[in-house]
Order: sequence, then structure tokens, then C-alpha cells
Amino acid sequence: MKLTVLVDNHTYIDRYYLGEPAVCYLIEDGGQNILLDTGYSEVFLENAVRMGIDLSGVTDIVLSHGHNDHTGGLPAFLARFSQGVRLFAHPRALLPKRVEGMEVGSPISLEKLPQRVQTRLVTKPCAVSEHVLFLGEVPRVYAFEQNRAVGEAPSACGCCWESDALADDTSLALVLPEGVFVVTGCAHAGVCNTVAYAKEISGKERVLGVLGGFHLFETGGVLDETIATLRALDVERVYPAHCTSLAVKSALFAAMPTQEVGVGLTILW
Repeated sequence: MKLTVLVDNHTYIDRYYLGEPAVCYLIEDGGQNILLDTGYSEVFLENAVRMGIDLSGVTDIVLSHGHNDHTGGLPAFLARFSQGVRLFAHPRALLPKRVEGMEVGSPISLEKLPQRVQTRLVTKPCAVSEHVLFLGEVPRVYAFEQNRAVGEAPSACGCCWESDALADDTSLALVLPEGVFVVTGCAHAGVCNTVAYAKEISGKERVLGVLGGFHLFETGGVLDETIATLRALDVERVYPAHCTSLAVKSALFAAMPTQEVGVGLTILW
């Protein structure tokens, strides 16, 4: 199995790829090539070309949630490639979203997806490939990871807007013989909630690592509890990316084994 970072906010010195405040990861599992998110624009397509990666082999696309820094590249992908793909997402991921009046949802709606896209709109865990699990809705069990709403989304009745608790936020669990590796988009559900659920669903006690956005920006009490809980969950290494501030990354580096993440990072198992 192989994971490649196609898009992140951060780029490495002397590696000439493009960065943007967004997420796109390619996960190769046997004969399946899975994109977790599609960035904000066409940047992931250009980075793939520069890396010598042919995305015409993508079999599955997973959306971690519906914000446009994770769904924005969908139209570009569908315009460039013609293969049939499966799209895994929460039922609310392709609904409109807004923050302070600005549209921040997916640029393409469910109804406008081409027929070659087989949608899998699910709230429960399910297998994407032999070793990759879609977590579905993540239970929010830790008190310090509650109340993480961002912006607004349509209400259940569809007649008004309401605070968006981001029930559509999900992640992937890579289930390996030696343990589980967790890959998040933004972890709006809470990185600790996500890791705990990945352990439960995968049946693995050992957490090899967690990579992705942690949606943490400030040091202080919440971060302290996050670090303590990640340790209690036996997370061996963290790979903070995307929506994780420099201050938080610095605190993580000081507290536990931490890996710098940038465009072009690859991890092999």
C-alpha cells in the first residue's frame, strides 16, 4: 500500500510542486487507486503530472466532507478523465454550505454528477478496498472535541439554514497487519474522536499514525487534551497537515513523534 500527498498547504524545499490550502491524497491498494478529496482547484492534477502519476487509473474518490477545499477539484477531474469511478461520501457532503454568507460547498451537486460516477452515500463504515475503510459518521465522544460547527448548511426540512455541525466529516482507516493508519481531511469531528473510532471499527489496537488536517489552530487547553488523548490512544506518530497551524505543529513536535507533511510525501507499507 502507498499513500502520496498530491495537495497540501505546505511544499518542501527543492521539490517543485504546487501548494494550496486544500487536501488531496492518493492511496494505492492493490488494483485500486483511491483519491481522498480533490483539493480546491486543478492543482492536484498538475502535481500528479509532475510526479509521473497517471490519474486515469483512479477507481474511487472519497470525500472527507463537503467544503470546497476538499471538493473543488472534482469538476476538473471529471473533465479530464473519462473512466467510471465510485464516489464515497456522507449524504450531506454535496449539499450547499456557506460561511459568513460566502458559498463554501462543493462546486458540483449530486444531481450534476455524470452517470459514470457511481455514488455511495453512506453514514456507516464501509470498505472502499481490501485494506481501506470509510468511517462514515464519527461519534463525538470527547468533551473537548464537541461544538466544532463551521458556518451553515441547509436544515433537514430544506426550508432554512442552520449551524453546520459537519456531520458529513469522515476519514479513512488503512487497516494493515501491524495496525491501523488513520487519514483525515480536516478532522472536524475531532482527531481524537476519529482515531478512537478507527480503532473500534478496524479492530486494531495499534495506531501506526494519523495523517491529515487536525483543524487545530491555537495552543492551550484543547491542544493539551488532544495530545494527552492521542498518547492514551497509543498513536505512534502524527503527520499534521492542512488545517493545523504552525504553533500547533510545533507543540506536537515537542510532545510526540511528528512527521513534516508536504506535497510529494509518500508513505509505503
